[in-house]
Amino acid sequence: MISEQEILNAHVLIVDDQEANVQLLEDLLREAGYQNVDATMNPHEVCALHRNIHYDLILLDLQMPGMDGFQVMEGLKTNDADGYLPVLVITAQPGHKLHALQAGARDFISKPFDLVEVRTRIRNMLEVRLLYKKLEDYNQELEQTVRERTAQLRESEARYRSLTELASDWYWEQDENMHFTKVSGPVLEMLGIQVDGLAGDVGTVQAAGWNESERKILQATIATRQPFLDFLFSRVNADGSKQQFRVSGEPMFTQSCRFIGYRGIGVEVTSKELTLSDVHIL
Repeated sequence: MISEQEILNAHVLIVDDQEANVQLLEDLLREAGYQNVDATMNPHEVCALHRNIHYDLILLDLQMPGMDGFQVMEGLKTNDADGYLPVLVITAQPGHKLHALQAGARDFISKPFDLVEVRTRIRNMLEVRLLYKKLEDYNQELEQTVRERTAQLRESEARYRSLTELASDWYWEQDENMHFTKVSGPVLEMLGIQVDGLAGDVGTVQAAGWNESERKILQATIATRQPFLDFLFSRVNADGSKQQFRVSGEPMFTQSCRFIGYRGIGVEVTSKELTLSDVHIL
């Protein structure tokens, strides 16, 4: 919300070639408590003044010699960075009102002045203008925050990738069809096969030398959507050597409880790490 003080501190410019009108509007605004009121009787100065001050409201007379209000608005459009033309036109010609709004003016004041109407329209326009500026500022802050968070996320992902490349463990994710969707760490080098051989196609597993009984136990656990911890998995290589791995995983669900796959970690186990306490924990 916009406070009363924010409205009274807004920057207002009066543009009229009639000194009496300028004086009347200045007195009206200052009596209402507005603190930052400027005026000019030269329409050629308006664009430069607005470029320097960025007025929150410009009270603009349409009928002026040398450069009318419509020409002033066209000039303002070329240098108004925020895309909002804060113009309240002043006119004695009813037929000019629609034309002024089509040219970009936000509202109008009719001559001769109704002072209550003038004060009301000025205040309403300033409130809308200041709300617009606050929204613009908020959007810019939001964009900056998004940029900063995105940079932080990318940095975090880079650190994570670096750590997984150095670690002996690997992280994995599978979809609801048990196809691997993400694998990080040196798992390909450790296993020497494509990672979908772990819990995937039977032929692939058998060809890779995985223990069939262990594979069935793991598949039964996955079929019931149960987590598993430190499951000991083994394979026999073509040269007769044996590799063993510990894998842990947990099922993933959406907020509506729909199963979407598994995620977990794994590590190759050396012969020194194997003890009689190694068991399957399902």
